[in-house]
Amino acid sequence: MSSPGWRRQRRRQRRPIGAVVFGSDQGLVGRFNEVVVDLATATLKSHPGNIRKLWAVGERVNALLTDTGAAPVDQFSVPVSVDAITPLVGRLLVAIESAREKARWLMFMCSINRPKSGALYEPVHVRLLPLDSGGKAGGENSVGPADPLGKAQPEVIGEICGDAEGFYPWLSVHALFQACAESLNSENASRLAAMQRAERISRTFSKT
Repeated sequence: MSSPGWRRQRRRQRRPIGAVVFGSDQGLVGRFNEVVVDLATATLKSHPGNIRKLWAVGERVNALLTDTGAAPVDQFSVPVSVDAITPLVGRLLVAIESAREKARWLMFMCSINRPKSGALYEPVHVRLLPLDSGGKAGGENSVGPADPLGKAQPEVIGEICGDAEGFYPWLSVHALFQACAESLNSENASRLAAMQRAERISRTFSKT
């Protein structure tokens, strides 16, 4: 006989899903958009919950998601500077909270390319909501919401249950800001590497 705790966990796992995928507006970034879309679609398909809302940050990633059959409900432009991240986060939060109001137990995730030591970046997928029993965001390849130095995650003492998650919007603000900043950092690194490869190829051909 299954325990009440196990049944609650199963219900949580089957919550409708909302997700945002961070990519680029411009090209010349190698497989930057392809790898994050591959991870996002694979992760979402493996989840038992239905995909209710999907948002894209970046024209290129929006097109790739649409090609997979997972057409986003809205597309946002990639910020052109750090100062433009906060307005984007605000628009995303408005869309997310509106969706959560209509789907009471909506689970929210995001996929980004994150800078990685010894490599340009790696695609990671994060569950931002619901919080776990320790008041933390988490999930596969979790990246946040961590502090700017990556040393610790904010947490709440005690059990998180029901609508209490709605009292922690600052966790989503922090995590979305960090995700966007990391995606921009990875995009710039990928574009620089692509330009350097093109320059090396050009030099090679010019010598022949």
